[in-house]
Amino acid sequence: MTHDMLATLRPLLAAEASAEAYASGAEPGDLEQAVWVRLLEHLGADGPPADPAAWLRGAVRSEARRTRRTASIELPYASEPVDESGPGPEQLALTAARRRALHSAVRKLPGRCPRLMAALLSPQDLTYREIAGELGMSQGSLGPERSRCLGCLRRMLTSEVAAREPRG
Repeated sequence: MTHDMLATLRPLLAAEASAEAYASGAEPGDLEQAVWVRLLEHLGADGPPADPAAWLRGAVRSEARRTRRTASIELPYASEPVDESGPGPEQLALTAARRRALHSAVRKLPGRCPRLMAALLSPQDLTYREIAGELGMSQGSLGPERSRCLGCLRRMLTSEVAAREPRG
């Protein structure tokens, strides 16, 4: 019975929504969708309306009034509300991928290099004195060791990038 009622009401709803849409500033399809939702809620709570056609006409007018009220209190933005001061989601994703690749390559370095590079890349921004103390090294040997580690990291990343690019 409900399926038959919905099929019967479909053309009436389309006509009513088209008639009310212009005055309310809404799209006919939006009004139809809102009324279908209200009807399904009504069917679930109270069962089918006694006079489905009259209920549908009232529901369309009610939704049109609600749409007009909403439109009268909503004001458009003077400009686009997008915050373009920072990097966009694409740039954030690319930066995160590069950071993960760098940290992965650092973990593959030989000897003390992973710990040294992790200390240098630390968000705590450690001084050479703090890094030397943490790694148990002399402060004077950090520079040459860092240089060797960076050279190894550079060769490692260059070979990975070159291996990933298709040739031909």
